[in-house]
Amino acid sequence: MTVVETLFLVLSGVAVFSALLVVTTDRVVHAALWLVITLGALAGCYLLLAAEFVAWVQVLIYIGSVVVLLIFALMLTRTPMGPGSAQNTGNRFLAAGVGIAATAGLGLTLYAGFHGEHISIKDTPVGTAGSIGDALFNDWVLGFEILSVVLLAALISAIVLTKSGDDR
Repeated sequence: MTVVETLFLVLSGVAVFSALLVVTTDRVVHAALWLVITLGALAGCYLLLAAEFVAWVQVLIYIGSVVVLLIFALMLTRTPMGPGSAQNTGNRFLAAGVGIAATAGLGLTLYAGFHGEHISIKDTPVGTAGSIGDALFNDWVLGFEILSVVLLAALISAIVLTKSGDDR
């Protein structure tokens, strides 16, 4: 086992462990901080896979803005943050079963789709801005445009929902 493979296993273990803590902790702010660790470990995995551009996008966009925005939203609202502040319902076991079934389904789909495939990162520049731009605007342009319309609709919906009754 090489050093890169060992680091990848360690970072992926940290990502899985901290992701489990995100969904199981009782404190909302702690969940957001565990999310920072999860996303940081994923950025490290991207760096080890020679996808530097994707790793920096992960750090700048997700850790640098999304999680910080989430933490500020939690702190500026009157959200209960103490132990037991997470809303627990009687559907915990049903939700766990659905999560396990979805994980198994995704794993089987990935196994069926990529069984026997070997991806060599030495042949092509995988994570460069040029290769991502070429793939995004040549192969995935329709999905990219649909995603931008969905995000625009979510932004407009958020603005409409946050307006008070007098402003409408």
